[in-house]
Amino acid sequence: MSTLRLGDIAPDFQAETTQGKVSFHEWLGDSWGVLFSHPADFTPVCTTELGTVANYVPEFTKRNTKVIALSVDGLQSHLDWIKDINETQNTTVNFPIIADEDKKVANLYDMLHPNASDKFTVRSVFVIGADKKIKLTLTYPASTGRNFDELLRVIDSLQLTANYSVATPANWKDGEDVVIAPAIPDSDIPAKFPKGHNPIKPYLRMTPQPNK
Repeated sequence: MSTLRLGDIAPDFQAETTQGKVSFHEWLGDSWGVLFSHPADFTPVCTTELGTVANYVPEFTKRNTKVIALSVDGLQSHLDWIKDINETQNTTVNFPIIADEDKKVANLYDMLHPNASDKFTVRSVFVIGADKKIKLTLTYPASTGRNFDELLRVIDSLQLTANYSVATPANWKDGEDVVIAPAIPDSDIPAKFPKGHNPIKPYLRMTPQPNK
C-alpha cells in the first residue's frame, strides 16, 4: 500500500453507507469532495464533528462540494449513532457515513496508523477536486477535533487558485488580497489583473481577489 500524495487520483471504491450503496467516483460526479474518517461511533469528539459538518453542509454545497464520512463500525451502529448526533448537536445528519467494518476503504486511503491504533482510523481528511485528484490531505490524532472553518477556507483557496494565476497568503480568507503567482511576468500583470496590484517586493506582488 503506497501513500497517497497530492495530485494522485483518489482511489475509487464501492461501499455501504447510511444513505445506501455508493460508488465513490460516480457519487462525486462533477463535484468536489471531502472524505473524512473518525475513530469510532458513539465517541464524544466525533459526535461534535459530525454534528458540525451537518450544520455546515450548506456551506459545502455553495462550494460544489460533497462530504462523506467513514469509520470502521457497521451500518446499524452508524444509524443508531446518528440519532444521538441529531439530538445532542441540534442538527440533522444529511450526508452519508461509510460502514467500513472490513477496513477496505480505510486501508485504501491509509487511514489506519498502527503507532496510533491498529484498530481505529485516525482523523484523516481528503479534499478531492472535480477531476478526482487529491488536492489536500490532513491527519489529526484521535484526541483532536478538526476545525471545519479551516477546511472551508482551504477549499476556497484551492478553487480560487485552480482558476486564476494566484496563491493565497498566510491566514487568508475569502475576499482578501492574494499573491500573484511568481511565474507571471510584470508585463502581463495589467492585462491579467485589471484591479491593480501592489509590488511589495519583486517576488511578492499582491492583488485584489480576482473573482470578487
